[in-house]
Amino acid sequence: MSATEDLDEVERNRMPLIEHLAELRRRIFIAMGAIAVGMAVSFGFFEPMYAWLTAPVLDAMAANGIEGAGLSIVHSPFEGVYTYLRVALVGGAVLASPVVAFQIWQFIAPGLYNTEKRLVLPLALTSSALFIAGALFCYYAIFPLAFPFFFSVIDAAPNLSIGGYLSAVVRMMLGFGLCFQLPVGTFFLARTGLIDHRDMLSSFRYAVVAIFIVAALITPPEVLTQLMLALPLVVLYIIGIGVAWLFTTKTRD
Repeated sequence: MSATEDLDEVERNRMPLIEHLAELRRRIFIAMGAIAVGMAVSFGFFEPMYAWLTAPVLDAMAANGIEGAGLSIVHSPFEGVYTYLRVALVGGAVLASPVVAFQIWQFIAPGLYNTEKRLVLPLALTSSALFIAGALFCYYAIFPLAFPFFFSVIDAAPNLSIGGYLSAVVRMMLGFGLCFQLPVGTFFLARTGLIDHRDMLSSFRYAVVAIFIVAALITPPEVLTQLMLALPLVVLYIIGIGVAWLFTTKTRD
């Protein structure tokens, strides 16, 4: 198929703003439905998921010799209910992540060339895999180092809220998962012609500085955990250079 025919296909898929918004609403409803189904399934596995999410902090407390280590209901009598909902939401989001990513790329697909539309499913799966990899990296690499350090800074017995703890760990895992989307974001920018590998190479120093700033914002105020996020992101940026080289549509004079 010629480039002109591809362009005609893109032009045929152009929609007025109202239709774009209606399509966006439909994709959001499908994604929310998938998350709701995932939450319903997750309610049946609350106990193992709750144990998994709280294991890092409980292990850190035990390692620091904190007596009566545990999490407490502190802020509200409804905190236990919120905990059920929050844990189920985490499980639902993980289970629904391929569907959510697919809906995002399906919304973008009408603006792609025919030769690119076949990449929608692989991109959705790659995006989901990178998101889960980032969240798991946070759980298995960051938490075991961060929590013991925080409990050893000052000689005081912690009394942690269930809701506060889960909010913090979910926020960090979400941040790591989003940061690991860097190669997918690079692909999108390269295919739209906004960047190529030369741009990324020339901006490498600035990108490293930006990565360390993002790492400092997402991670606790401790150098080791910041490095443990920044270094994988630098590696992903380098991978993104290869992605931009392979898939860019940017033309240079």
